[in-house]
Amino acid sequence: MAPLLESLPLLLVIAGIGLAMAEALIPGAHFVVLGVALFLAGLVGLLFPPLAGPLVMAALVLGFGAASFYAYRELDLYGGKGVARTRDSDSMKGETGRVTERVTPHEGQIKLHEGGFNPYYAARSMDGEIPEGTEVMVVDPGGGNVVTVEPLEAIEDPIDRELRRERERAAQRDEEAGFEDGGERGDAVRERETDSEEI
Repeated sequence: MAPLLESLPLLLVIAGIGLAMAEALIPGAHFVVLGVALFLAGLVGLLFPPLAGPLVMAALVLGFGAASFYAYRELDLYGGKGVARTRDSDSMKGETGRVTERVTPHEGQIKLHEGGFNPYYAARSMDGEIPEGTEVMVVDPGGGNVVTVEPLEAIEDPIDRELRRERERAAQRDEEAGFEDGGERGDAVRERETDSEEI
């Protein structure tokens, strides 16, 4: 029994290295968390023999396990939180990217900024041509194989829409009030719009 206890730190180091290597073969299986915990606990036992008792080793494995689990989950060591998750095509709507090959209504390719393992997608435009390097947004995922995109500058957000509607309403009120040529009221409206744009 004594030789087994003396070799416990070495066994933990070997098991930890084995599990960490298994993570390379099966990514995402979380073997690295247990592997790092076993390796570090065994290393402490090898460097400080008085701490090589079974109870101390168990406590060290739990402590290092909690720390490595925190690092794995919170510090995002692998990069791209949630990127490896499978998504349906509807979740692509609103994603942004960059045109890598000229996009027309019949052909083209884009690279999504948050596109996962393979961020390149065949793309089509609603109408017209979108040159290479243009920032685009997915407006129709189309099942995920071929996405429909529009240039970001062509997409009007709700604030722009409301500002445009307000300008149209103000112009219509001016016309109804007899200020078709702009007049004093038209100048006041334009000044108000200029002030709001500066803010």
